[in-house]
Amino acid sequence: MTAAMLARVLRHERLPPVAAVMLVVAIAWAYLLAGAGTMEEMDGMLMPMSAGRWTAGHALIMLGMWIVMMVAMMLPSALPVLLLYGTIVRRKAAQQGAGPGYAVALFALGYLAVWSLFSVAAVALQYVLERAALLSPMMESTSIVLAGLTLVAAGVYQWTPIKSTCLAHCQSPLEFVLANWRGGGLGAFRMGVRHGAFCVGCCWPLMLLLFVGGVMNLVWIAGLAVYVLVEKLTPPGHWISRATGVVFIAWGVATLLSP
Repeated sequence: MTAAMLARVLRHERLPPVAAVMLVVAIAWAYLLAGAGTMEEMDGMLMPMSAGRWTAGHALIMLGMWIVMMVAMMLPSALPVLLLYGTIVRRKAAQQGAGPGYAVALFALGYLAVWSLFSVAAVALQYVLERAALLSPMMESTSIVLAGLTLVAAGVYQWTPIKSTCLAHCQSPLEFVLANWRGGGLGAFRMGVRHGAFCVGCCWPLMLLLFVGGVMNLVWIAGLAVYVLVEKLTPPGHWISRATGVVFIAWGVATLLSP
């Protein structure tokens, strides 16, 4: 087989997982654009659900919104490791307990399961902030102190060893797959969970910045999603992370000092 033919085969093999991921991400973004179930009709207009009505149903709606938001923001950055894992699975099909597509899906489910757990924590934090009257109806901080401290904390975290370690794992899909290989469907799910744990370790303070710019602010959501992609998928991502940390710290200090 010539190099050109091999390249065509690899491109063909990658089309299904890429298409599947893009479809899931597109549906997630469509749901967010539609209000993610958090809008209600008042006087003929769609308005954010009023804060303070924390019934079980409301909590589930908020959890669904956070999970969908994490899918929209974080799944694209996992595409390189999903593609690499899928390629290796196809080469090791004889040792796998599940088909290649099934194994890749389980890997993705494990990855998203970790972000779903993060979403549970985010909803709990949202509840606390709303009860303290620190969030607007658009789920944006109404406190200069809260916004400033969140920005400073996110900036400092960009310089910590745990951030560097987790980012290095996210930037090296081949190293991650080879070092954490597990066979079978359960192994695929466990690998996804482990990769998701590194990803959460890398990005959780960035996700908390949603409370600064507004959890329902689609421009803010998209901006953070693009930043995550650049940080994780470009060679200078490590330096971009640290430079952004300086920006966040300066922004946070300026916010705290603002009248």
